[in-house]
Amino acid sequence: MAGFYNVNGKKLARQYRDYLSEFKTWEQKPHAKKWLIFSENIGPYLSIDETALSRGELYTIITNKSAKGKKGSIVAIFAGTKIEPIVEELLKISLEKRVKVKEITLDMANSMKIIAKKCFPKAIQVTDRFHVQKLAIEALQDIRIKHRWDAIDLENKQIKQATNQYNI
Repeated sequence: MAGFYNVNGKKLARQYRDYLSEFKTWEQKPHAKKWLIFSENIGPYLSIDETALSRGELYTIITNKSAKGKKGSIVAIFAGTKIEPIVEELLKISLEKRVKVKEITLDMANSMKIIAKKCFPKAIQVTDRFHVQKLAIEALQDIRIKHRWDAIDLENKQIKQATNQYNI
C-alpha cells in the first residue's frame, strides 16, 4: 500500500515521554508516586474522598467541583489516607488560596474532616449525599428487620397460645 507506514507504538510512546512531553523535567516528578498537587485548580467548592485504585491501593483525592470532572478538576492526589503527610503537603499551598475555599464535600471519615479543617479553615464541611442516603437506608433496614422480628415473635406466641388452648 502506498502511503502506509508501520508505526512502532512502544518507540513512539518512549519518544513522546523522553523528548516531547517534558516528563524528564517535570517539577513534580520526584514525588509523583507519593503525591501530586495542582494548586491552580483550587476553587470555592472542593470534594475530598478516598478511593481504591488497582491492586487495592488507597488514594486520597481532592477535586474542584466546579470543573465537573473535566480539565482542572484535580487539586491533589495522595497515595494513602494518613492525615499527617497529606496535611503537611497541603499546607504548602498559600493560605491565600486555601481560605478561598467556601465549602468542602466529604464522607464521614474522621481523617477527611481533620484534613479539611486544618487545610481549608474557612470552608464549611458538607457530608456527601451518597453517605447520608446510605445511613438513612441502613437505619430504615434496621427498623424494618426489628418490626419483622416483632411480627414473627407475635405470630409464634399466637401459635403457641392456640396450641395450648386446643391441646394440639
